[in-house]
Amino acid sequence: MEIERINENTVKFYISYGDIEKRGFDREEIWYNRDRSEELFWEMMDEVHEEEDFTVEGPLWIQIQALEKGLEVLVTRAQLSKDGQKFDLPIDDSANSVDLKIESMLNEHFQSEQSMDEQAVEDEALQFVLVFQDFEDIVALSKTNGVNGVITKLYSFENKYYLYVEFPEGEFEEDKIDNILSILLEYSDESRVTIHRIEEYGSVIIPDDVFNTVNQYFA
Repeated sequence: MEIERINENTVKFYISYGDIEKRGFDREEIWYNRDRSEELFWEMMDEVHEEEDFTVEGPLWIQIQALEKGLEVLVTRAQLSKDGQKFDLPIDDSANSVDLKIESMLNEHFQSEQSMDEQAVEDEALQFVLVFQDFEDIVALSKTNGVNGVITKLYSFENKYYLYVEFPEGEFEEDKIDNILSILLEYSDESRVTIHRIEEYGSVIIPDDVFNTVNQYFA
């Protein structure tokens, strides 16, 4: 992958389709599978951070140009305007590509529509994947109050620990969900790796009831 630092807030990189496939991604799935495309993006951003010390802070605008032999990606960090009321995009307005926030990255490229039945299944429960740098953080989290009742599963993947958390439909009020997430995020970060990749390549450490299980062994 070729990386070019444009300025303090903007970086551009090029990745060939061959490099994409070497990373374990299919050339076609990055356009049709949202989870896989975002996973590839964050994997590339980790490499950009290591080589150029480009830290992701706040909203991002991503410009993607599909070339004959690969992808050219321009990533810009948005900055607060002087009055602090809105975000400014510090790049030339004449750019040819469409600016996209990370939340809607590659949406225009997804040509397969999700059926109503599939959407209904997804809406049954809130699901999150959290990443921990140290197992001690999981132990400390397990000793806190207020995180009971959620469905949990703990994985190990690439020397990190990943916690799958699910809020069963109808069992939690919105305020309670917010409180639990606040506690969880005091000890962890939201994962950029999808649960699908973790399930495929990671190892299950605790298959369910993570917090009570940890407390049993680390009283």
